[in-house]
Amino acid sequence: MKQETVYSATGRPLDALNMEAVLQGQVTTDDFRISAATLRAQADAAEAAGYRQLAENFRRAAELTGISNEEVLAMYNLLRPGRTTHARLIALAESLEQEFDAPLTAALVREAAEVYLARGLVREA
Repeated sequence: MKQETVYSATGRPLDALNMEAVLQGQVTTDDFRISAATLRAQADAAEAAGYRQLAENFRRAAELTGISNEEVLAMYNLLRPGRTTHARLIALAESLEQEFDAPLTAALVREAAEVYLARGLVREA
């Protein structure tokens, strides 16, 4: 089986990301971000090996690569129990779907919103 080349989010091949390149200033922190394509390939490999849930996680991660770190952190903080309202979580899911084209992640947030509501883990509006 032919091994696929792995690329960073900036398009650099994995073997170009080395200490020499760092020391010479040839790479930036953005060069070390994983690409959505690599995450989708990992999802396919996980699914082929029978790890369906891991594959789903990789696919959601691929959706998040187009979102800034600051926005992802803000989303994460909203998902912490007791930090927000059910309505805000539903709005986050809609934003993920409509603004960021992240339907898999939006579905997970909707599911979390319903579980949080049923368990009393969201604040009142």
